[in-house]
Amino acid sequence: MSTSGGRSAQLKHTGLRPGWTTGACATAATTAAYTALLTGDFPDPVTITLPKGQTPSFALAREEHGGSSAMAAVVKDAGDDPDVTHGALVRSTVRLLPPGSGVVFRAGPGVGTVTRPGLPLPVGEPAINPVPRQMIRDHVAKVAAEHGATGDVEVTVSVDDGEEIARSTWNPRLGILGGLSILGTTGVVVPYSCSAWIDSIRRGVDVARAAGRTHVAGCTGSTSEKTVTSLYSLPEDALLDMGDFAGAVLKYVRRHPVDRLTICGGFAKLSKLAAGHLDLHSARSQVDKGFLADLARSAGADEVLASAVAAANTGLAALHLCAEQGVPLGDRVAETARDQALEVLRGAPVVVDVVCIDRAGTVVGRSTPR
Repeated sequence: MSTSGGRSAQLKHTGLRPGWTTGACATAATTAAYTALLTGDFPDPVTITLPKGQTPSFALAREEHGGSSAMAAVVKDAGDDPDVTHGALVRSTVRLLPPGSGVVFRAGPGVGTVTRPGLPLPVGEPAINPVPRQMIRDHVAKVAAEHGATGDVEVTVSVDDGEEIARSTWNPRLGILGGLSILGTTGVVVPYSCSAWIDSIRRGVDVARAAGRTHVAGCTGSTSEKTVTSLYSLPEDALLDMGDFAGAVLKYVRRHPVDRLTICGGFAKLSKLAAGHLDLHSARSQVDKGFLADLARSAGADEVLASAVAAANTGLAALHLCAEQGVPLGDRVAETARDQALEVLRGAPVVVDVVCIDRAGTVVGRSTPR
């Protein structure tokens, strides 16, 4: 694939190659299939225009013309982003409809269907998000205008092995069943921006609120999810797989409040939240042993223990040193992390508590709700 617009300026300094969303791929495949349906020829490569004006060109991986319908497919290239859909084959089958029908979307194999309220699409609709739908409509209209057609078509988007790939995504938890979502707001995948993960966090909050959940939990992984479930018996749709993106959870809940938010994760990760970091990834924030030493002092540690905490190899090692002497460093980290979360919430009507665990899921620190 190539783009006449070049790489995004924000990526030039990184050396990382951007990619294209499933929405961009579906738009390209639809454009090629509809053009072939009207002219008999598939444009290859097919060029589309993205919402911000970029004009990438996509090589076709498959093409079929069946008389009343045509299918084109492109391979998703996520660039240098570790995207689970990288290399997926995105297909679009276009069929002519009677005048006045408009553009009708269908979910083919590997594309999910919305089964729960709270998402930006009604229940029963194919999981083709609003921006990709608009991109497809715009390109259908453009092709129709070029060839004197009405633009009334059925567009069926499918993704080879999409149902299997979707098991590695949030879709089952969000109530999107049967496959992947067709996503993208700009058409461009920015490497390591983790925009899809953050969007899934937001959709998770939306689904929980729509289901009437008043207590949700942001968890750093599967172990913390199990701990929260055992503590609070929360249903699956109240669990937010926030990973390292504590800030994404807090900022979205600030705008879309729930009555109570529990944050649960490993002691070391949540010590970074306590220190004011909102991105808990090891590449973007580090455990501050000096900060832990200060917290240990505030929890009753003497200077010998505080110095040992500051010199510890890991956060958990610091925790164990304090535990041996009865100093509740875990609780103090949880309390401080809770207070940092409340600062980010800026007075939103949300009660927050924090639970710190070790690698086995044992609770090693806990704050009171506030």
